Amino acid sequence: MVVHKIFFSIVDFLFPPSCPLCAAAVSNHGELCADCWAAFNWIAEPKCARCGYPFPANLDLGPHPLCPKCASGECKLDLVRSACAYDDASRAAMLPFKHGGRTQYARFMARGCIWALRDANIHPDIVMPVPLAYLRLCHRTYNQATLLARPIARAYGAPMDLTSVRRAHRPSMGHKNARQRAENIHGVFRVVRPDKIRGKNILLVDDVMTTSATFNELRDVLIRAGAAAVYAVSFCRVVRAI
Repeated sequence: MVVHKIFFSIVDFLFPPSCPLCAAAVSNHGELCADCWAAFNWIAEPKCARCGYPFPANLDLGPHPLCPKCASGECKLDLVRSACAYDDASRAAMLPFKHGGRTQYARFMARGCIWALRDANIHPDIVMPVPLAYLRLCHRTYNQATLLARPIARAYGAPMDLTSVRRAHRPSMGHKNARQRAENIHGVFRVVRPDKIRGKNILLVDDVMTTSATFNELRDVLIRAGAAAVYAVSFCRVVRAI
């Protein structure tokens, strides 16, 4: 323990903690400075009790409000949370993280996901990053969802599952509408280890939730494989009027 403290003290001296986005001095490695933190549209109350859709701040909707989609039963997941809205600020961080190798962003993004789950009374048995198809993983060299899921799994004291589900390759879903996304993702996931899924409460992790088509499709195959409950968290989500 003493050796670890000395080692990290030396690391902090040689490489002082800095904001991963702007390089301003901060107290701890991986955290954002105050200005960069303030630039994000963090999702707080009031929000949908099930899917986390953010409501206008001046609305008093009671302790467990539901958005129209969840009230109508459209949301299949047992609970969904996102740390912030997908806008100019989060896009400027998300695109380099996802496509530009800025894997150091994972630390503050994972912290955001853990913060988003602070009010969620869930007890996952498994934390599962949304799988990438093998061809896309080879091209990108890393799965950004896995980088986010690892600290979340540690926070819950739950194992991370990388092997129970496989994903087939499909064209990118960029610039597709909700119907096209649902069609493109349908049938893409396959459970190869149902023995690890059966009876488990599973927390899915991804970087961005656009229409929830990916989460919903993965949830369906997990439930068919015997999962007891499926939750989901993303760093950011697209917020559209509903």
